[in-house]
Amino acid sequence: MLLLTVILFLFGLPLLIGGVWLISLGGSWYYTLAGATLIVIAVLLKSRRAFAQILYALLLVATAVWAYWEAGFDWWPLASRLGVLLVLAIPLLFPVAGQRHGAATLALAWVVVGLFTVASIPYDAHRIEGELNAESVISNPRLGEVPEGDWLSYGRSNLGQRYSPVDQITPDNVANLEQAWEYQTGDRKGPDDVTETTYQATPLKVGNTLYLCTPHNWLVALDADDGTERWVYDAKVPPESQRQHQTCRGVSYLPPAEGLTDLLSVEDAQGPAEDLQSVACDAQLFLPTSDARLLALDPATGARCSHFADNGELDLMHNMPYRQDGYYYSTSPPVVANGVVVVAGSVNDNYDINSPSGVIRAYDAKTGKLVWNWDPANPDQTQPIAAEDTYSTSSPNSWSIASADEELGMVYFPMGNRTPDQLGMYRTPEEETYASSVVALSLETGEVQWVQQFVHHDLWDMDTPAQPSLVDIETRNGVQPGLVVPTKQGDVYVLNRETGDALIPITEQEAPQGTIEGDYAAPTQPVSALNFRPPPLKASDMWGATAIDQMICRIKFRSLRYEGQYTPPSEQGTIVYPGNFGVFNWGGVAVDPERQVMFGMPLYMAFTSRLVPKTQEDLGPTNTGEQGLNENAGAEYAVELQPLMSPMGIPCQRPPWGYVAGADLRTGDIAWKHKNGTVEDMAPIPLPLKLGVPGIGGPVITKGGVVFLAATVDNYIRAYNLTNGEELWRARLPAGGQATPMTYLNSKGEQMVVQVAGGHGSIGTTIGDYVVAYKLK
Repeated sequence: MLLLTVILFLFGLPLLIGGVWLISLGGSWYYTLAGATLIVIAVLLKSRRAFAQILYALLLVATAVWAYWEAGFDWWPLASRLGVLLVLAIPLLFPVAGQRHGAATLALAWVVVGLFTVASIPYDAHRIEGELNAESVISNPRLGEVPEGDWLSYGRSNLGQRYSPVDQITPDNVANLEQAWEYQTGDRKGPDDVTETTYQATPLKVGNTLYLCTPHNWLVALDADDGTERWVYDAKVPPESQRQHQTCRGVSYLPPAEGLTDLLSVEDAQGPAEDLQSVACDAQLFLPTSDARLLALDPATGARCSHFADNGELDLMHNMPYRQDGYYYSTSPPVVANGVVVVAGSVNDNYDINSPSGVIRAYDAKTGKLVWNWDPANPDQTQPIAAEDTYSTSSPNSWSIASADEELGMVYFPMGNRTPDQLGMYRTPEEETYASSVVALSLETGEVQWVQQFVHHDLWDMDTPAQPSLVDIETRNGVQPGLVVPTKQGDVYVLNRETGDALIPITEQEAPQGTIEGDYAAPTQPVSALNFRPPPLKASDMWGATAIDQMICRIKFRSLRYEGQYTPPSEQGTIVYPGNFGVFNWGGVAVDPERQVMFGMPLYMAFTSRLVPKTQEDLGPTNTGEQGLNENAGAEYAVELQPLMSPMGIPCQRPPWGYVAGADLRTGDIAWKHKNGTVEDMAPIPLPLKLGVPGIGGPVITKGGVVFLAATVDNYIRAYNLTNGEELWRARLPAGGQATPMTYLNSKGEQMVVQVAGGHGSIGTTIGDYVVAYKLK
């Protein structure tokens, strides 16, 4: 009993002290009262008084009432508030000093509160039940010029649908999937690599060959039947500590000229491709590198294409105003359409206000000659820049994947912000127009056709992160050319891709005000009628494994500035929710053009943003990645970005943190939404508890009505029923699956599903170098 007395005292004391602090911030009185009560109980136990049990019973019942009032009938918030108290009550269930009434009272309270808590386990307070339309709305929809069994672009075609017309795998037989083969590239995260070293590639499938890149920009060709290596090209990217990202999401493909079939020789190619001499290519693969080059390679042999740029190599740093090593690179595959290869790039966030340009450039796909350039800070001058001129400094960039409609002659770019993200006083009116938007450019000239902005005067790093999906949509006015764009803030915009007009309504809502001197916040922000925005955070949403870390999270919540979504950054520190990790990120959504529906993976993680005034004092370590303290060289403020976490390293906000969801693109209605993923690979004890976890990656829909998705922080690939969202199958991956899968037909006509599994450096999933393929038994 002495040990229990000490435990209760040590548990109650920080609750009392921290609770007083929380009250001073305007927070809940519960923690002070609970801490004081536990200390009194400890004193009573030392005197072996039965009233200690009665008082503990009252505390238990009062806590249950308070927990239900704050969190409702929701297991995880209830368990975190009541779990420790229920465990600590067990030694007290026996009589003290021979007095049974105290033990009986506590036993009754313990049973009632315990049953109440356990009864909440099967109840999912966050689940939306429903079904998507299961019938085809549009027959023979536009899928892009791709053979049925192939996958020729990042999203299968330049339409970016992530939809395959292959239908062998269905909800009825998907449980029969088994691993067909596994391949390891040999390219793994090294000890000197930057934190954000990630394996995010989606392979292409051309003929009977898969093509994929690795984090250090190797290009690998595999036999699509059995995963046998055909050739590997190593771009020999030098290490660079100033890169924020070391990754490659994919490569791009230029088909051979009509009537030519130089891909037939690929089956005979073996050995390291970099040992081969350059060749005159017909078909071409384009590999962007993290040291700002674009390489053109022969699909058959992996040799460089001698006729493209400088013997197959194009230096993307040409005409840049600043050329800091590691500050500019391409992590996403370029768009190949209408005879041009259109390249954008990523500019490091918040390192330096004088950084390379975010210019988007189109080159002749065969020669590498510059055809046009579109610089968001100088949007009207799209003619090729003169050799002696430079692009604009730090203009908004497009780091994610673009789409194209070759019939309309337009290419669609999701736009980021000008660096620095949290300081708006450096931006020009032109940059303000195109930042955090989607912009449609002419494939022929690069001229702007239309722009739709998703965040005005973005101070939160709410770049448009995902590839637009092009799908013709049935409306009251007939079928219209649609464009679906998911955003970090949770909106899914459905636009007419020819005009930019909204097909699902967009409104403007008032936004919080108040910024540092010299800046301003936009008075309103756009909202799509189709959105997955979470409700504003409340103090009662703060969560933890025990009452102590819950209380600390509440203290953080009350100490930071938060007036809802779009609360401006501050010296005090601001909660950004949803955070800049996004409700949606580069994995985007998948759309079914026949059924007119979408599948997405919305996430909910709060971040904090703190502006740090620069003084003569040393700021300490800076520029170690997107998170942490970034210098903003040349600005008056550095910025510190972090996820809002408890002392135990788990999110301060209560779960779920991750879902899968389905929506109707015609109406904007969300049909179903289910929590997704377990903590099996996050927790000290590998229990597959389905909390609904974060992830990064994207889904793929098949005509068979099955969706494939990995992405979560547990190492699984899963299959879902598109109609109702139910999980149908899952398979254990050898490493984190933070990449978007793809599907194709092999040479035998069998449907294959392929997932890259290599992990993600900054979210801590298992690192590897795997490519895993599945097919039906």
